[in-house]
Amino acid sequence: MATKKVSPRQSHGKDDFCGCELTGEGRKAIGVDPEIKASNLRRLSRIEGQIRGIQRMVEEDRYCADILMQVSSAQEALRAVARALMRNHLAHCAAHAIRTGSEEEKQAMYDELLELIYKNAR
Repeated sequence: MATKKVSPRQSHGKDDFCGCELTGEGRKAIGVDPEIKASNLRRLSRIEGQIRGIQRMVEEDRYCADILMQVSSAQEALRAVARALMRNHLAHCAAHAIRTGSEEEKQAMYDELLELIYKNAR
């Protein structure tokens, strides 16, 4: 199916706007650097292994403090992926929406960015 560039969407009962492509499969990011994508996929594979390791530690009744250290490590690894995704979203999707969107669409993007920042800030 052909892609349609940059279309408004419904979210949380309001119109939002993202510099993305709308396909039959849903929204897709634009301008994703292949190296960043590969890096994120490698990180996620390592995180997947960390999670399986934590699961084994719980199954083996390992010392709680050791498990908690591994959980903390996995959380930080996920935060690193989130930061890389946010950087890409700001550089491509959000920048495109803010440069080319209407005032209403720009405001919706600002609102989306604030929501993402609030949810991911720690």
